[in-house]
Amino acid sequence: MAYDKIFLNARFDGGSRHHIAVKDGRIAAIMPADQPPTGDETVDLDNALVVPGFVEGHIHLDTSFYGDAWRPHKPCTDGFDVHERVAFQAQNIAEAAPMDVRARNQLDLCIGHGTTQMRSHVMVDGSVGLKSLETILRVREEYRGLIDIQLVAFPQSGILMSPGTPQLLDEAIGLGADLVGGLDPASFDRDVEKHLDVVFGVAGKHGVDVDIHLHDMGTLGAFEIEQIAARTRALGMEGHVAISHAYGLGDISADHLKKIAEILARSGVAIMTNAPGARPFPPILALRNAGVTVFSGNDNIRDSWWPYGDGDMLRRATTLGYRSGFNIDEELRVAFDVVTEAGAKALRLEGYGQRDGAKADFVTLNAAHVPEAVVAVPQARSVYKEGKLVASNGKMVGKRS
Repeated sequence: MAYDKIFLNARFDGGSRHHIAVKDGRIAAIMPADQPPTGDETVDLDNALVVPGFVEGHIHLDTSFYGDAWRPHKPCTDGFDVHERVAFQAQNIAEAAPMDVRARNQLDLCIGHGTTQMRSHVMVDGSVGLKSLETILRVREEYRGLIDIQLVAFPQSGILMSPGTPQLLDEAIGLGADLVGGLDPASFDRDVEKHLDVVFGVAGKHGVDVDIHLHDMGTLGAFEIEQIAARTRALGMEGHVAISHAYGLGDISADHLKKIAEILARSGVAIMTNAPGARPFPPILALRNAGVTVFSGNDNIRDSWWPYGDGDMLRRATTLGYRSGFNIDEELRVAFDVVTEAGAKALRLEGYGQRDGAKADFVTLNAAHVPEAVVAVPQARSVYKEGKLVASNGKMVGKRS
């Protein structure tokens, strides 16, 4: 077979060296390093560690202020309150740079660090209508060939509390959103069943997946998780539903967690956690050991929710490992898996990974192996999308359409 390009001297986790042959943007063959390569073009990776492109499983392209003027964080007046944070967000966005400019800044940042697959939640509710989604859809088209982006129609102001939102979520899918989202059915909309009626109704009508924000703590959050899982099983949507944040899984008893983990595994509901500071978060190992898919994302980057975030999913793996008390190599590899293979499973990505037939999406790192990469977070990286160099040393080199 004639290959389009061959990447020489790629080192995989574990130390083995290979040549990676690419044709039509996919891995056509992974060859031993001692096998003479033939191809129209060769690129010597110089024995760098080669890993799959990172999966950004939860981000908000429409609300970040990265690259815009610094905005001091406003604390809630009486502890963490989603309603109040949403109000702060509306005030900040009204004064911010145009959304498309801010979204491009954020995408360039994430691609520069090695993200090749992304799921972004975009506000769709009575407060903004479809305007934010229309903007992000245009930006997504500009980045085609540089990164694959799933968009979630996200009712940031609630569904029942925000007039017109059920119809807008329905229209959003027709417009080009890939999934339908939800937000704290109990504490925000005050009616779990009616909230889920809308979310799963839109999903069923259009045959799309579901990703629901859930910040509620303790037994209330656990109850909502049970209800979401029950809907998932009843509708035969196992493997098509994710719950983002699920803070409540981090502050219930071990016995209660075991029960909920079994329910999640049985229903095929994935859990997204970014291990946020000063918050309980889902125990990664306990959930994975029960058979639950746990994935991650940067979530908010320098926005109205917190001032942190650098768009680097490898550093997110570091945070996951640090906050989980991961120290041994096997655990550090779990943290890495959460931002790569587990993310690909949760997002149901086609052609992901380091195998024949997969998309040639990969990142080179200056590290001996994955555990060292998670700890050291090396910055000199090259990022390839379908075999084409799209970023080097943190900077975009690929061109937007």
